[in-house]
Amino acid sequence: MSVLAFLGRNGPASRADLARALGLSPATLSQVTRRLISQGVVEPLYFAPSKGGRPGQMIGLMNDAGRAVGVELAADHLVLVETRLDGQVLNASTEGFDASAPEALEQLASSTKMFLRRGRTKLLGVGVCVPGVVARPDAGEVDAKVLGWKAMPLGARLRRAVNVPVLIENDVKALALAERLFGLGRDHPDFALLTIGRGVGFACVAGGALQRGAGGGAGELAHVVVSTSGQVCACGERGCLEAYVGAAGLVAAGKSAGLLRDGQGVRDLTALAGRGEARAREIFAQAAQRLAHAVAPALAALNPAVLLVAGEGTAAWQHWDTSFRSGLAKRLPAQMRDTPVHISEWDDTSWARGAAALVLATAFDASAPAGKQRLQVLARLHGRS
Repeated sequence: MSVLAFLGRNGPASRADLARALGLSPATLSQVTRRLISQGVVEPLYFAPSKGGRPGQMIGLMNDAGRAVGVELAADHLVLVETRLDGQVLNASTEGFDASAPEALEQLASSTKMFLRRGRTKLLGVGVCVPGVVARPDAGEVDAKVLGWKAMPLGARLRRAVNVPVLIENDVKALALAERLFGLGRDHPDFALLTIGRGVGFACVAGGALQRGAGGGAGELAHVVVSTSGQVCACGERGCLEAYVGAAGLVAAGKSAGLLRDGQGVRDLTALAGRGEARAREIFAQAAQRLAHAVAPALAALNPAVLLVAGEGTAAWQHWDTSFRSGLAKRLPAQMRDTPVHISEWDDTSWARGAAALVLATAFDASAPAGKQRLQVLARLHGRS
């Protein structure tokens, strides 16, 4: 697993470099790589230029040695992707979904099974990300007010339907795992992830490990109450942060300002701000200040090396950026005010790709929250049933 993790995060390496980096003897490292090569998981590549000694042959992942399927489960749609070991998306599909319907789980199972039939061999497992709290990804019991779910046994039901390992996780935590494996988090074992869009999400990776908290609820900043008599949130509570800085809150502010009509949304507000409409820009600026006010204490407590920002809302980040950064600078301790803020690349498959990372991380990271599903995923990677 250490060899796979190093190759997955750093790319091809020589046996000598692997042995030094991992603190293994050359004999042990050779034994491990021979086994991985025989199992078709890694492959010998080119010879690196000599630095005076014998040239070392580079070893790299065989990215087609395994695949994972990721499912983004939202209240009104599903996105399914098939990825290689390196996270590259091979296939993708989007369809309508009603999480409140009595047959919701049956539709999810049916859609997943149909998608699996389109894929290639060596499926390692299925990952599903949800906008809710999951105590244990290997068990997959979901509490999600926005879906109307309480103690929903999603993992058990989906495993019975597809007969492969299934891991369930909060969508932002899954995305943080993808950033750690394939994104900007590869270079930072300590980072925080903030997502904006329909809702607000927050996750933290410390020492290379995803922080989940005692019951999987770490990072639930979206539903911290910022005004006890404030706006009603999608979760049913009043005054949550998300009710002000999520898409619904921005649209409500746009309507109150007379900028938006029924049927218009955040894209319309963004377009107005892009054309220089002062009131639209002020709505984004106020939301950014409120968001910075909520995020600053978490950053001060965690002290990440970098803050990554992702989500559908980053399409309008130019209207958030200045106000958000100034808000952080006013509230963070002096020694943390220079914490870098980076915007992650985003597209329609990003959440589902994060779900696939739940499975892929199992092969690369001993701290990945795979629980009882770990051995099943690894057995599939190494060619055993």
